[in-house]
Amino acid sequence: MLYRILCVERNAQMRETASYIAEGQFPDFIVHAEADYSSDLPRLIRRENISLVLLNIRGAHTAGMNVCGQIRRESAVPVILLGGSGDFGLARQALLYNVSDYLADPVDPAELERSLEAVKSGLRTIGSTHPEPVQAVIHRTVIHREPAPACPIVSTIKQFVEEQLHRNITLKQIADSLKFNCAYLGQKFKQQEQMSFNEYLLRQRMEKAKLLLETTDMKIYEIADAVGYSEIDWFYKKFRAYTGTSANEYRKQCYVTA
Repeated sequence: MLYRILCVERNAQMRETASYIAEGQFPDFIVHAEADYSSDLPRLIRRENISLVLLNIRGAHTAGMNVCGQIRRESAVPVILLGGSGDFGLARQALLYNVSDYLADPVDPAELERSLEAVKSGLRTIGSTHPEPVQAVIHRTVIHREPAPACPIVSTIKQFVEEQLHRNITLKQIADSLKFNCAYLGQKFKQQEQMSFNEYLLRQRMEKAKLLLETTDMKIYEIADAVGYSEIDWFYKKFRAYTGTSANEYRKQCYVTA
């Protein structure tokens, strides 16, 4: 089955989004129509039986989000945003519009391919559950249903953790920055990652510590500081609980097996 893509650009002359599809090998997807921000997109989506919207917001984040809102007022069709930024506010707005994915600049074709595969999986699931055409089911679906692909806000949280691993990080700090309820974010995170935020944070800290022990000559206290522990004793305790051995013994074992 071919899924129909609607590519939406800021203006009709750009044709940038379609080029991503033309250059890649994406079976089961076809660029069926193109439009600009001024088009009657909900009507076009219904008339052309669109399965997925690729919305390019590069250089026009505010206007692009307004277009996304226009689509969402009338349709629950999957939407992938292209050309966004790492701004938390934009990611938060994308979550509120229930987009399927949010790909920041520069758009990686491999990331786009993974997003398309995730959307395709979701469309197939809907199609196997309902005997009517997939697109018809999409347009009937309640707009605020949970998307099949990864939640953009969870990806934002994980990116924040990766970049700020050396600092004291709490989910409440992140929630306050994004102006979200902390309990809600914790629930969304656990739903997607199958572990709590604190469990995820601990894993990232410990795996980074293991890597530094294996590949550098950094002192233990330097490694502890690099993964967000200002108290060395607390790092020792957490590392032993996670690995079953001390940091010093872990490093010695790496040298023996190297």
